[in-house]
Amino acid sequence: MSDAPVAAAPATPKTPKKKAAAKPKKPAAHPPTATMVNEAIKSLKDKKGSSLQAIKKYIAATYKVDADKLAPFIRKYVISATGSGKLILTKGKGAAGSFKLPAKEEKKKVAKKPAKPKAAKAKKPKAAKPKKVKSPKKPKAAKSPKAKKVAKPPTKKPKAPKPKKAAVKKSPKKAAPKKK
Repeated sequence: MSDAPVAAAPATPKTPKKKAAAKPKKPAAHPPTATMVNEAIKSLKDKKGSSLQAIKKYIAATYKVDADKLAPFIRKYVISATGSGKLILTKGKGAAGSFKLPAKEEKKKVAKKPAKPKAAKAKKPKAAKPKKVKSPKKPKAAKSPKAKKVAKPPTKKPKAPKPKKAAVKKSPKKAAPKKK
């Protein structure tokens, strides 16, 4: 054992690190997540709805992307789209379920029915209906003083009995000894 003091390492002054020059982001090679998810649900054509796992599998195969890296974005879109009505949750809760695109009946109806050209019809003026003249009211016959009705005092309805509360049984307590 030596009693020699251990030499401390020389302190190096720390210089602040410079940030690397910002690289311009190149656009992604795939469309936005919303588009990919909607296309996946459309092409899977499942009557009961497409599961999140099936959607990820389709996206990975079709767009040649890593589905594990896009998983949080897919989940986020699916949850927000069900809240806004862009997707319908058919089974399950949150992102763990099956999803369908809403049926767009309004656009189909418009496409099937061609617009009818409006024909200019000559409007016939309606004949003015004669107003009914009200006959003057007849004066009411004066009642004789004997025919006055006697006002009955208002009858009181019996109050409904209040429901009795269940008696709470208390455990018997020992009587405290009386002080003299």
